[in-house]
Amino acid sequence: MKRASVLLAILGCAFASFSQTGYRIDFKIKSWKDTTVYLGSYFGETNVIRDTAQVKGGIFHFDGKTTLPEGAYYLVLAKNKLFDFVVGKDQFFSMETSASNYLQIDEYIKNLTIKGDLDNQLFFENLQFIGAQSGEAEPIIKILKDSTLKEDQKKEAREAFGKLNEKVMNYQKQLIEKNPTTVTARLLNVTRTIDVPAPPKKADGSIDSTFQLRYYRDHFFDNMDLGDDAMVRLPRPFYQEKVKEYLDKLFVPAPDTIMRAITGIVNKAKKNKETYKYLVYSLMVMYQAPEIMGLDEVFVSLNDKYFASGEMDYWANASIKKSLKDHADKIRISMIGRVGANLIMQDQNLQPRSMYDIKNKYTILFIFDPDCGHCREETPKLVEFYNKSKAKYNFEVFAVASDTSIAKMKKFINEFKTPWITVNGPRTYMKEHYSKYYHAETTPTIYILDDKKKIIAKKLPVKQLDDFFTKHERFEKLKKTQPAKSAAPVKARESSN
Repeated sequence: MKRASVLLAILGCAFASFSQTGYRIDFKIKSWKDTTVYLGSYFGETNVIRDTAQVKGGIFHFDGKTTLPEGAYYLVLAKNKLFDFVVGKDQFFSMETSASNYLQIDEYIKNLTIKGDLDNQLFFENLQFIGAQSGEAEPIIKILKDSTLKEDQKKEAREAFGKLNEKVMNYQKQLIEKNPTTVTARLLNVTRTIDVPAPPKKADGSIDSTFQLRYYRDHFFDNMDLGDDAMVRLPRPFYQEKVKEYLDKLFVPAPDTIMRAITGIVNKAKKNKETYKYLVYSLMVMYQAPEIMGLDEVFVSLNDKYFASGEMDYWANASIKKSLKDHADKIRISMIGRVGANLIMQDQNLQPRSMYDIKNKYTILFIFDPDCGHCREETPKLVEFYNKSKAKYNFEVFAVASDTSIAKMKKFINEFKTPWITVNGPRTYMKEHYSKYYHAETTPTIYILDDKKKIIAKKLPVKQLDDFFTKHERFEKLKKTQPAKSAAPVKARESSN
């Protein structure tokens, strides 16, 4: 399979901090020999080395003139990531601990003492508390996992485990309530679930079936401030995970619906320049090549709204904006719902063949490379589908070979006995290369056009063609019997395949 270079690789830059005061963190780790140690921090799904220090007799420190961004940090020794700690408002503090071996993380946590910082005091007390509860839970979990026991024999163990879990939740709830502004409290708060109340009854006495979904949407981010950049620097990428869960699970996967939801959460992140650019960047990555058909339109909308408009000019330079625009324009011209451009190329007899000459109800545009391994796997499947279902769905295939070699194309046709129209992509009668009209970063790529040559589906594997046509035809019949407004969700139904 051929794949274009990753567009967004250049976007990993430009996430500098805007704070201005200094920091100093002193460490004493008794068991350490003289060596070099690094200060690392989390950034979404990546790690960043922020500072370096020399260890002398187990003593070292990190300092700087600029305040560290709030969040979770860790030590790196001999290429090993050791224990985490937090950096909040107090950035002049000390930590002392020891371990029998530098990789004994549980010993670091158990033996740790902190001076000058409540945040880390809370952070490690919570870890120590969790460790103690885990020790109590271990024999209980063993019983619960014992397949030789009947469910009624596990009743006491389930009750004991429930009490332990409640104990942990109450402990963390009190910590959060008493110290809400600490990084530790904010980190723990993100992990808490949203309690959704029972649905109320409507005036007619029926249950409001949409209440809980609407409530969950409205309160989904109650426990995480989208404008808090410390949430980007946690040991687990909660920020991306929660945004993805919110958009993937709580909304119909239709571009317009997703963009409305995105606008709402971006407005919450906009109060902080760091979270504003981070969220928009994360969304661009998320929708650069989405799994659900048609949602690449969201990438185009994001580019137009936040980059082409100048909104992101405070951090995105001209090179970044051009790369995003180029990718958005590739997607834009062949989005679902648009009329696909005509393609006119030479066939194996060097004769011009026009895709618009196809008068069938549907046209399957099949872009392939004769040397592509995946193409060679998919083509026999498409031949079988063609021979079995062409009459049923009334379609024709217009296959475009990406290689310039007519000889390779002829060999491919003969080898797989392809019964459809095959043309050579580079031997075109169009002003532009076919890739300017149909976005195809990988081969094979499939587009489906209707009788008006409107694109109704794209980038489906051959195995999903029958299912798509069945659902599409069923929906078209249903649409004819319903008011015009019911036509709107068609894209979402198609994209759910």
